[in-house]
Amino acid sequence: MTVAVLGSGPVGQTAALLLARWGVPVVLVDEHEVRDPVGSKAICQQRDTLDVWASLGAGCLAEEGLTWTTARTFHHDTELFSLKLPDGGSALPPFVNISQARVEEVLDELIAAQPLIDVRRGHRVTGVTQPGCVVVECETRDGPRRIEAEYAIACAGSRGDTVRRALGQHLGGFSFRDLFLICDIRADLPGWAAERRFYFDPPWNPGRQVLIHPCPGSQFRIDWQVPDDYDLTAEETGGALDHRIRAIIGDRPYEVVWRSVYRFHTRLVDRMRVGRVLLAGDCAHLVAPFGARGLNSGVADAENAAWKLAWVLRGQADEDLLESYHTERHAAATENAAVTTATMDFLVPQDDDQRERRLDILTRAATDPAVHEQVDSGRLAEPFWYADSPLTTPDPARPHTGRPRRGTLPPPGPGVLLPDVTVESGRLRDLARQGFLLLTTPGVQAEGTRAVEIPVGGALGARPGEAWLVRPDAYVAAVLRVADQRAHLVPGVRGVTRVVDDVRDRADATE
Repeated sequence: MTVAVLGSGPVGQTAALLLARWGVPVVLVDEHEVRDPVGSKAICQQRDTLDVWASLGAGCLAEEGLTWTTARTFHHDTELFSLKLPDGGSALPPFVNISQARVEEVLDELIAAQPLIDVRRGHRVTGVTQPGCVVVECETRDGPRRIEAEYAIACAGSRGDTVRRALGQHLGGFSFRDLFLICDIRADLPGWAAERRFYFDPPWNPGRQVLIHPCPGSQFRIDWQVPDDYDLTAEETGGALDHRIRAIIGDRPYEVVWRSVYRFHTRLVDRMRVGRVLLAGDCAHLVAPFGARGLNSGVADAENAAWKLAWVLRGQADEDLLESYHTERHAAATENAAVTTATMDFLVPQDDDQRERRLDILTRAATDPAVHEQVDSGRLAEPFWYADSPLTTPDPARPHTGRPRRGTLPPPGPGVLLPDVTVESGRLRDLARQGFLLLTTPGVQAEGTRAVEIPVGGALGARPGEAWLVRPDAYVAAVLRVADQRAHLVPGVRGVTRVVDDVRDRADATE
């Protein structure tokens, strides 16, 4: 019942650790012999990603990361507005900045201590076939190797073309023309350590944008939008890079820790489930980084895939459950693509109409707070809501209201991630991640299922006579009421559909 995880970046590491937590043996394959510990790379880790990692024993990432709670937006050198991030009632911060290299280091330590994970480094995948199982062909320094597994999660990253081709997939979409220069610098910048700063058309990068993120250890990451013919080597040797940095930080000492040039993409495979293989992270979707929707969405892929594979492998669900992985996570990737494409169109207008619209919005935003919502510097990462999933039973009393306003959370209900609150038995999300969980209001009991009593009202807004069915990834699958006889709460998952029949009114609770 082994699962092969192809790729050992943060998404593959998370998938392997989650599978092992469910008791599933894993072969973790990566082409690199050793890691590259240099550079911030994916730095901005959202609260719900930190929550997943904390559940695996990596709570130190939230503690070590630099917490920021304010997002400031400027036009030229004038601040338009600042956005305070919601705390969501959680002990975890909304976002922390911590380098991808440190995330990988911490997760590697957990993997090394996990006997169910067999790490195969220096294994370059050359082919994937599915003759009744998954066969992964690899090339190593000692010659070809063959790995067989029941299922696989492909986390091979944006460069996983070999894996995608073997599965009949390609990253369809487009690439943005402009480049982005990224520099990690170490400097003393008082007052900048707890906020993200975004500049539209600043005087020191006219006609383009700059994004500044604080990082641990007095480091700052600066992203400049630059022309598509930008030459980093020429700028370094000619002294222009130093001038570019000093235009922001002034005449103070600094050190360049890492620098690179990227082109951003919006690309997505057609299928995130191909037979026995589930595609996750950058192997399945690429988006521009504004809003931090790359790694954070990849971790959500990993958690969604892991619990479903575990239930299938343990005989607790039909294999058809895996199709819901594609349904849910492809929808999430499609929304991320739409959100980031809208951001990039605002940052890099594609025609005169877009340029005029952007200038009008930025000009009016300086004096009219009602316009702030239209200024698009990147809608920050948030969980995707599975309102239309076949695993979600709609509740007429809690209709899905669509994407919430920027910087706000949706009301709890079916398809929504459970609020991270504390009850007498512990944190609700920790309890949910032990398996399907039934939350009952006073007077409602459930026989033969794992249940926790919650108060009426509270963070969930629960009502008398209700029971909330929560999935192993802490999403609400359904809200039941006394004598509710709906029978298809989580199709294909054995033992869950009969929860409805076990819910009984043991007191005087009413609907």
